[in-house]
Amino acid sequence: MSKNIVVIFGGVSSESEISVITGTMAANLLSRAGFCVFPVYITQSGEYVSGKELMNISAFKNGSRPVSCEVAFKKGGMLILSRRGKVKKFVPADCILNCCHGGWGEGGGVSGLASAMSIPLASAGVFESSLFMDKYLTKLVLSSLGIPVLEYTYLRDMSGVTQIENYPVIVKPVHLGSSVGIAVARSQSELSAALSTAFALDDGVIVERYIADRREFNCAAYMAENDIVTSPVEEVKGGELLTYEDKYSGTGTRKFPADIPEELSLSIRGIAKKVYSSLNMRGIVRFDFIAGGDKVYVSEVNTVPGSLSSHLLAKGLPSFSKVLSAVISQALKDSAAQSQKLIINTGILNNLPSNACKIK
Repeated sequence: MSKNIVVIFGGVSSESEISVITGTMAANLLSRAGFCVFPVYITQSGEYVSGKELMNISAFKNGSRPVSCEVAFKKGGMLILSRRGKVKKFVPADCILNCCHGGWGEGGGVSGLASAMSIPLASAGVFESSLFMDKYLTKLVLSSLGIPVLEYTYLRDMSGVTQIENYPVIVKPVHLGSSVGIAVARSQSELSAALSTAFALDDGVIVERYIADRREFNCAAYMAENDIVTSPVEEVKGGELLTYEDKYSGTGTRKFPADIPEELSLSIRGIAKKVYSSLNMRGIVRFDFIAGGDKVYVSEVNTVPGSLSSHLLAKGLPSFSKVLSAVISQALKDSAAQSQKLIINTGILNNLPSNACKIK
């Protein structure tokens, strides 16, 4: 019997449009692979809607979306609601695939939803999702694992501008992805302007040493059959920094596989595998690196990469459906194993007096 796969995309995020590309792609590939797919779109105002029409990306153009039924989740699946909010039917869900970029969708919200509703998740879990959506916490955890990261200063308000003495620097909002709000500053006046923009978008900012002659690399990883698979390394190039347009509008360039020594490729893939393994991660994850001189630093970890890094993991979309099937299969195995764990009742309530919680 075909498995019911819920593909969740969109979200209350500036990256919602990119998520639509990833979500509709994944939904269509899984459908062609024989799964029964239920696309769920989270609007930028936070409503959950579902319907087969959501698999057509052209329906989202010009800021519109298809008219669809609202849904709500309950244990084991989701409820399809009428326009008046009444329950029309219950759809059991065998697995959720998270295709939300940015915001709480990628930052642990969808992962928490799946966990709370007892639905297997073919994506990163709550901890690593929330961790890697925060660039400051990312640096703390990577450093604790012995993974090199660039020197930085963490700021919560504009008063920190006087702490920065060495230029140039790169300014990054802590919780935003896809290069949103990122800028290079070469002076205190440029830093003040960049911070003003960043703090308009986020409540925390990383100010990081900027490497002018840097090289940027990507490597994706996922778990299948209890083994971590890493992709060949890709080199990405933009202008002064890799912008949103470079990533999604074709202004940047890519070299895949990267034209680098085998030793460097193995080092990058080894770091990706070490982080993935150390945090017991799941789903497709992309690791972004910056190389300067003879050193390689982890820049970011993306637990829901754009188009789920299909170009790194497969030769064409038809082949990528096998990767999606593999992460779903792993999620089902993990869920089955977890269901065998015991939940203990301590009996402590039996030892309390009957009036223990009364207020005198």
